[in-house]
Amino acid sequence: MKTVKTVAILLVLMIGQVTFAQEKSYKETVIENPTAEEDLKVVADHLEAIMTNKMGKAASLLADSYEGRGPAFEETEYIYYDQLDSHYSDKPNDSTLWTIEHFVEEVEQVRKALNLDKDNFYLLGQSWGGMLAMEYALKYQENLKGLVISNMMASIPEYEKYAAEVLGPQLPPEVYKEIKALEAAEDFGNPRYTELVMEHYYTKHVLHKPLDEWPEFVNRAFSHLNPNIYIYMQGYSEFGVTGDATLKGWDVSGRLNELKIPTLMIGGKYDTMDPKYMEWMSTEVQNGRSVTTNGAHVSQYDDPETYFSGLIQFIKEVDDGSF
Repeated sequence: MKTVKTVAILLVLMIGQVTFAQEKSYKETVIENPTAEEDLKVVADHLEAIMTNKMGKAASLLADSYEGRGPAFEETEYIYYDQLDSHYSDKPNDSTLWTIEHFVEEVEQVRKALNLDKDNFYLLGQSWGGMLAMEYALKYQENLKGLVISNMMASIPEYEKYAAEVLGPQLPPEVYKEIKALEAAEDFGNPRYTELVMEHYYTKHVLHKPLDEWPEFVNRAFSHLNPNIYIYMQGYSEFGVTGDATLKGWDVSGRLNELKIPTLMIGGKYDTMDPKYMEWMSTEVQNGRSVTTNGAHVSQYDDPETYFSGLIQFIKEVDDGSF
């Protein structure tokens, strides 16, 4: 079988895994190891480190939530990537860095450090990573060979509208009423709020399975979330951005037509993000396609066959010029 030589940086961040970057200009270095099991370390002036882990045959970067994907990417080398303040990377814990602009520049630092360019660099962002990938592409699309936006709408106001008008009312009426009452009281720390959201919302729209059937690596990914940054940028609610969280009002839908590079939008039938809106996004970019899985927000686990076959087909067609 012909080996697919690709390089992709996959910013795959699950619910709550909001991390942050740094904007300062640093000299980057990369410590590369010859075996697939050993770690890489992208170092910025030896002050702070971004941890990565290499595996497979061709290069890419991704986060924990793509573990367990099976043989779909056997011919692609992946480099696991933890953004600053997440999991194995350094944790400066500086809220002045918790901006999209900082995150975009971190991706650019990693790209330069790993010598990725328009001939081999695919960027995939899921959920928060999808927002970041859109922002990165709008600034640096000349560095990309292809872009994949997974399970993320281009507008927070449209996401909030979908949650309020479609997803919320789909819950059992008494459950939704109690959730809204707890939110109105700003009683987000109440264990009952977490119980209701996890049992009735997450099992329908995050991973479309009962909680006791969630894979261990999904639960582990949740255990590494950074709640402080999540609350700072998103707020407490799963139905929209609350309070003065910094992502409130974020919207790049009017700029999608600036994207010229091959772009794939991946949505899910049960996703927290409107799958019809994801399809619409693919028509707004200049060279787009959409795939809708039979899954929820982490569609790679609900419907891996559709998710990964669509993703691999996209990469292969861009590589051979048939896209």
